[in-house]
Amino acid sequence: MQHPLFHGSDWNFDILQRVYDAIEEIAHKDLHLDTYTNQLEIISAEQMLDAYSSIGMPLMYGHWSFGKRFLREEQLYRKGHTGLAYEMVINSNPCICYLMEGNTAALQTLVIAHAAFGHNHFFKNNQSFRQWTDAGGILTYLDFAKNFVRQCEERHGVAAVERILDAAHALMDQGIFRYRRPGRLSADQQKARERERVAHAERIFSDLWRTLPSAFKSAGGEGGAGDQPTEEENILYFVEKNSPILEPWQKEIVRIVRYLAQYFYPQRQTKMMNEGCATFVHYTITNLMFERGLIEEGHMLEILQNHSEVIFQPGFDDLRYGGLNPYALGFEMMRDIQRICVQPTPEDREWFPEIAGTGAWLEVLLEAWASHRDESFVRQFLSPNLIRKLRLFAISDDASNSYVEVAAIHDDRGYETVRSTLAHSYDIASRQPDIQVIGANLAGDRCLLVQHRIHDGVLLQEESRDATLRHLAALWGYEVRLIGIDERSGRTIYERSMKAVPERG
Repeated sequence: MQHPLFHGSDWNFDILQRVYDAIEEIAHKDLHLDTYTNQLEIISAEQMLDAYSSIGMPLMYGHWSFGKRFLREEQLYRKGHTGLAYEMVINSNPCICYLMEGNTAALQTLVIAHAAFGHNHFFKNNQSFRQWTDAGGILTYLDFAKNFVRQCEERHGVAAVERILDAAHALMDQGIFRYRRPGRLSADQQKARERERVAHAERIFSDLWRTLPSAFKSAGGEGGAGDQPTEEENILYFVEKNSPILEPWQKEIVRIVRYLAQYFYPQRQTKMMNEGCATFVHYTITNLMFERGLIEEGHMLEILQNHSEVIFQPGFDDLRYGGLNPYALGFEMMRDIQRICVQPTPEDREWFPEIAGTGAWLEVLLEAWASHRDESFVRQFLSPNLIRKLRLFAISDDASNSYVEVAAIHDDRGYETVRSTLAHSYDIASRQPDIQVIGANLAGDRCLLVQHRIHDGVLLQEESRDATLRHLAALWGYEVRLIGIDERSGRTIYERSMKAVPERG
């Protein structure tokens, strides 16, 4: 038995260092976690609110929406309507972890284990993050983006820059590559590419070029296939590369927003797994610390109380119910995997023959954290035992009926349906509208044709649809036509056209 690392609720930096060292030893030696170097930052409540408003990034360009969000969050916090997170962690290398200065020593222990090692390991090893993000370059890129936007504001005016940012922000959900990996450039390459773009534009620019017939341009000039139809899932990418009106600096701002949208894409795919991993890690590490005498009973009770609040799952008929708590489902699934590997039932051996009774729960979890996202994790590892424990059931909801039907419950006939239905709900493709560029008449009237493939009869909300179309038309500079096509029948459900509104001087 070792001596407790701290007594009482107060902490100082010496205590934090001892706590961090003890957690690091358990994380690496006992759990075999592989993490980036950590950078811990102690921040105040106001600084945490500021981090909320700028989507959690330590370096961020300025935009009015961040200030609006800050004021809203601050008012809710001051009035006691909402609390603040105990920590915030950035997918970067080094991994930046913000810890609230008001946390007790026990709570700092929990959040260091949770964020600095649980989230950190997931960021570094999960295939979605490895494929779509560059943890080593994000901080340098954000510094470049912040400086570039500020320089554009000084050169072209704040209003001009905000118009581009407003439009690009409105299209962030359609600014993502979902099925292929985008090329990466370092921050230095980004800067060099922008200098080359500006210099090239200055060399070739000529008003006389605009007066030449289209046939002449097609013969050897710009865009020989300008009137050919094209398809692109990433609308911001298409606008950045093909907009007839955007200047080089405006295209670079669009690209900055697109890069950030891509950076956050894996977090949307792995929210439940990421939080479940961090919760399982902090629970396992703090229990091992308690068993080894590093944490006193009173502090362990405080940790367990906070842990219980994190994984609390209201029932479906509770006024506090807002869906499945990602912390709760992720943690329960990972604990259940541990149980199946160590103490399987005959049912577990039937459903999970490859892992049941092997005792290799850590290897199974490490592989799952590396290889899966939320949808595939639920589809492969949600067990009948956990379906019964959480009392999960599936509902069939037909918009044409005035009632809903319970399609499956936690019994032998319903397990597969419940599992596949829940897994499907974590599929981003089923939640996000499928909107793609399908044509652009670059050699003619320059009309941009966009298609919405309507899934399960779910239409776009008209007000937000039209507002987003106006932003797209502003970036494109010419007419934008949106066509809604039913995915099953191929029938056109609606058409909407929007023309760019000329800027006022």
